[in-house]
Amino acid sequence: MSLPDLAAVLWRQRELIERLCYRLECEQLLLAAGRMNRIAFAVSEVETVVEDLQVLELQRGETADRASAELGLPAGSGLSDLAAAAQPPWTGVLLEHRAALIALTAELHALADANKTMISSGMALVEAAMNSLGSLSPHQAVGYDATGHADPVTGRMPAVIDRVL
Repeated sequence: MSLPDLAAVLWRQRELIERLCYRLECEQLLLAAGRMNRIAFAVSEVETVVEDLQVLELQRGETADRASAELGLPAGSGLSDLAAAAQPPWTGVLLEHRAALIALTAELHALADANKTMISSGMALVEAAMNSLGSLSPHQAVGYDATGHADPVTGRMPAVIDRVL
């Protein structure tokens, strides 16, 4: 019977979503602390968990389709449909997984939205800081001349290139 297999896959999916929530919380703490040098590591860890979830989602779909076929339901049936067609104790088990997955997904969305907001506000601060440096055109940057004084540098290439080294 595929219901025990489906329950095992659902447990693994819940674990991975909880791990993803944890990784997003870590990312959020790094953003709040201004530890931008560590953000790349946090993003990489989030991407790894997301990739694991994508693989597991395929497994869950296959296992759920097998369970659906055993219960006489069409492929792609949801957990609530599977729970309604299953015999106890599987009805309760599947409904518990469904409720837990809904709660975890809501938590995940809240964390992702909070992180997006923090990143957006951080970008706005960077833009404001860049604008406060002066009224440079988009093709200029501040550099230094031979005396060490600030000097706008344009993005133009030199007109004459010395090819002899």
